[in-house]
Parts: sequence; structure tokens; C-alpha cells
Amino acid sequence: MARVFILLFMLHVVLMAVALISCLSAEKRDVRALPRFLWVPVIVLVPIIGPVAWFLSRRRPILGGISPAGSPARPLGGPANRARPPAPDDDPDFLRDLDAEQAKRDRELFQRWEEDLRRREDDIRRRETDDREDQHRPEP
Repeated sequence: MARVFILLFMLHVVLMAVALISCLSAEKRDVRALPRFLWVPVIVLVPIIGPVAWFLSRRRPILGGISPAGSPARPLGGPANRARPPAPDDDPDFLRDLDAEQAKRDRELFQRWEEDLRRREDDIRRRETDDREDQHRPEP
């Protein structure tokens, strides 16, 4: 039985610490129902129920997409009509530009390789021609 009490005490301490940190670091607009100076004693002095009440008070109620005040519900902390930009790997324009840039780099690399190959082939041909001419020259 002592283990259960120890476990409940540890749960209370951890929950209280997390709730206190959350309460003290919350934006002013996110502190609801009570002022912050009243939330701190409630969280500390009311075991388990105080921290749970803090977390439940921070949740914004959503009733069919309309909040109780009659305004459309919105995500916590964000403006009502702010669209989130898509992630780069979900943005087709970004992916298209990325593919175009990669294709351009590939073409430039391929052209450098071809130029290097032509230069090396020309050097080899020149050496072979010089070697043949040296072989056919009579020695003085």
C-alpha cells in the first residue's frame, strides 16, 4: 500500500511541477478562468485536481467549430485566418524548382565531363601522332 502512496505522491509532484512551469511561462492571453497569481496556489495546494484544472482551463472549447463566445474556434495561439505555409516537401512549386536546379547542375556537370573527355582524347591522339612521326623519322 505504501508503494501506491509513493506513486501517487510522485505523480502529484511531477504534475505540479509541469503545471507550474506551464502556468508561469504561459502568455498572458493563455491564462484563463483565474489570474495567474491565483493559479499558482491552486496548482500547489490542491493535489492532482489543481494541475489538472490548470491544463483543462487552457483548452479552448470547440462546439461544432464555434466557440461559446460565438466566434469561430481557432487553434491555440494563432490568428483566426492565418494559413500555414506548406512544408517544403509538400510544396509542388518548391519541388519543381528543386528539380529544375538539379537538372541544370546535372547538365553543367555532364558538359564538363564531356569537355574533359574530349581534351583527354585529343591529348592521346596528339601523343600517338607524335609517336608515329618519331618512329618514321630516320635517325641522323
